[in-house]
Parts: sequence; structure tokens; C-alpha cells
Amino acid sequence: MNSPLKRTPLYDRHVAASGKIVPFAGFEMPVQYQTGIIAEHTAVRETAGLFDVSHMGEFIIRGPQALDLVQYITVNDALKIEIGQAQYSAMCLESGGIIDDLLIYRFADRFMLVVNAANRAKDLEWIQQRADTFDVELEDASEATALIALQGPAAREILQPLTNPDVDSIEYYRFSEGEVANVPAIVSGTGYTGEDGFELYTAAEDAPQVWDALLLAGSPQGLVPAGLGARDSLRLEMGYSLYGNDLDENHTTLESGLGWITKLDKGDFVGRDALAAQKENGVARRLVGMRVEGRAFPRPGYPILSNGEAVGRITSGTMSPSLGAGIALGYVPSELAKVDTVLQVDVRGRPAEVHVQRPPFYTDSSIRR
Repeated sequence: MNSPLKRTPLYDRHVAASGKIVPFAGFEMPVQYQTGIIAEHTAVRETAGLFDVSHMGEFIIRGPQALDLVQYITVNDALKIEIGQAQYSAMCLESGGIIDDLLIYRFADRFMLVVNAANRAKDLEWIQQRADTFDVELEDASEATALIALQGPAAREILQPLTNPDVDSIEYYRFSEGEVANVPAIVSGTGYTGEDGFELYTAAEDAPQVWDALLLAGSPQGLVPAGLGARDSLRLEMGYSLYGNDLDENHTTLESGLGWITKLDKGDFVGRDALAAQKENGVARRLVGMRVEGRAFPRPGYPILSNGEAVGRITSGTMSPSLGAGIALGYVPSELAKVDTVLQVDVRGRPAEVHVQRPPFYTDSSIRR
């Protein structure tokens, strides 16, 4: 029997705004609002959009060996995270397959791990099993935490009057603790759209107040609420992977284009031996970006062909609103992963030519690095 779907603290706001509610990762979430996905996507690229991402999971790790645990369960080098900094990382099985990708926030007295909504229960159990041998406390703060993402070129202008940390002092992948709309918040210079912007962590009960204040403050600049549809097309234009589509336990970080966060020289961590062996022996398949020639729409699951033979499947695909062309991600044999390699996608029985392209597909974003 399936568990009932959960609702974020902002569910009533989505319904009031005529959001189209769909099941996603165990939650009832808005896929779009009245204006539609393309309008929401364009608003984020040109001005700003507001996303409810409160379905994400937040785990708090405290204690004398908190850093040791984080270092052991993730592939990136947590030793290099400064207080007030966030780091993109992943957790792997002993086989090197990806359990989840995540963000790690380092505070003076704790770490916060932000994980994907669909993986919350699985991740928590997996971390707890390994935490038992470390002197740490592990807390699941997911239900008590809301997360709102304000993304777009106008994000700083909209947020500044509502927050007491100077938003210009918050650099890319840095964060500050302060207030937003008169409630305590963590203001983080992160996001999943490729645009400048912030992710705002608040207590669950404070989220509606922050949501309303942001929409009111951003109205003159054209701020609109945006749903899962725009979030997906925006992230894909940047080549950002989505767990469950592009990342999973059957593919390693080296195969998935995450070799840049896989620090084999940092010391022992879960999955290191398998990843080191794979690097030594060579990676047989790789996740690549592809741009479609013509107007074909590349959907997830469509076969990828080389000279008429299937060599993989699309993991993520869409018609890019910004580029007016089909874009996709998918795994292919390493010898076919070179930039400008010509492949085909089987679009309902018709082959469409695609060219391997290194993401991002969209290169005119406002993101500050």
C-alpha cells in the first residue's frame, strides 16, 4: 500500500495561485502555474522566479567526529570546506554507484547535508549505519525545515531589502545566517538553474511569510512563482544532473561526469577502492550532453543510436525554451563521448541527428562564480 503524499508548508500557496499539483518524490508539488512552464522558465532567465523546494531533505551532523564522518561518506574533500561555505558532493556504494548527490554546509558547530527528496529515508538509514562507529549526533531536520529558491538576474535586488546580511557579501556557494522577512533564515548563494540567486532555509512555519514577502517585493521586477517543469528545463540547459534520471546506483561518479568532485587522494571513503580501480582500468561509458539537429523532441528513455545500432538511452531530454533546440543527457560508450561526435536519437521510430556537446548548453546566465 502506497504511503499518502506529503505536502510542503507552502502547499496552500500553490493551490491559491492555481498551481497544477502533481505527485513528485512523495510530495504534492506544483509542476506549473497559470502562466505555464515556458513563461516561468523565461522569467528566471530574464528577471526572477520563486521555487518551493521544501521537499528536499536536511540532515544535521554534530559532534567531535562530525567532519570525519562527512569525509568518510562523501566523495569530495570535506576538509576543504570553510565555515560559511557549501560544497557539492555525492555518496556512493562500495561499488562506486551513486546513492545520492547532495550539498554539504559547514557551520562553526555542525554540518548540514541537503539530500534529494526521493532519497531522504534511504540516505538517512545509510548514513546512520555508518555514523554508529563515529562520535556524532545525526538529526533529520527535514520536516522542520522549509527551503525557498529565489533565482534569476534580479534576485539580489529583490532580496536585499528583506534580509539583514548584505546579499552582495554572499558569494557563490557561500552562506550566511540572518533574517529574511523578519524571520531567522540561512541565506545561501546556491541554486539549480544556472542563474544568480539564493536558497533560503527557514523554519517550516515561517515559510509562508517569507514566500509572500518575496512575491510582493519582487512584483515590480516581474518575479513569478515557478514549478517543477521550469526547474527541470532550467537545470537541463545547464547540464545539471538529476538523481533518478542521470544519476543512480548503477552508475559511478566517474561515469556520470562527477569525476571533478571525486577526490581519490583525500584518504579512505566509501566506494573509493572501486572508483580507483575504475579510473585505473578506464571508464567504459560516460554521461554526455547532446544537442538535436532539427525540431525533434528528445524524451527520457528514447534510444541513442550510432550507425543505426542502439548504444544507450536518453536519461534527461527537453526542447530548450532558451535555445529553441532539443537538448539531452545520456550514457554512451566512452569512445562515442567525444565532443562533436555525431549520433542519432530514435524519436518514435525516426532517427534524429544529435551532436555530443559539453554542457552547459545555455551559456548566457547571470550566475556569479
